[in-house]
Amino acid sequence: MADLPERVDPKQMRASDADRERVAEVLRSAAAEGRLDLDEVDVRLHAVYASRTYAELEPLVRDLPSPAASSVPLDGVPPRPGEVRRSGWAVAVMSGFSRRGSWIPPRKFSCLAFWGGGTVDLREARMLHGEVTIRAFAVMGGVSVIVPEDADVQVTGMGLMGGFDHGAAGSSRHGAPRIVVTGFAFWGGVTVQRKPRRKQQR
Repeated sequence: MADLPERVDPKQMRASDADRERVAEVLRSAAAEGRLDLDEVDVRLHAVYASRTYAELEPLVRDLPSPAASSVPLDGVPPRPGEVRRSGWAVAVMSGFSRRGSWIPPRKFSCLAFWGGGTVDLREARMLHGEVTIRAFAVMGGVSVIVPEDADVQVTGMGLMGGFDHGAAGSSRHGAPRIVVTGFAFWGGVTVQRKPRRKQQR
């Protein structure tokens, strides 16, 4: 009778891209709850996307309470992580708005500048979603979107008797957040710029 093959420890099995993304969502949810700060999330997310096995993924959420700690996909059926706000907006009518610093962008952020201006600065934002969409509308006004240098940026907006800047579009490091900028400029402009993070500037 032939010898049965030795059983492999499940933790030593190779993780899939979907497994890594589920663990990344757990970390983003923990950050939204205030359990991890921005630096901790950044370090752990780098480790998530560099991991190869379940054994490498497990320590990254071991210190997080249930259900997050049990969300490592060792059994193939992880619980759904906590939801974070999906949408938000800002309006400037003959005035201005600014979103900058350590804020949490929702999955979809819409902004309108009418005879005014606004700034959406994502360099220090706590990116808790794998993809964030900025919907910018400028009517006889302007919207400035500032993204980190290492972000994956897609620009799909258009201008009519105005301008919609596509110069910052392009991909960067593996595992970087994806930022989609779309919308419309009429007698106004939407600029999208890549700039170093504030900590790098200091």
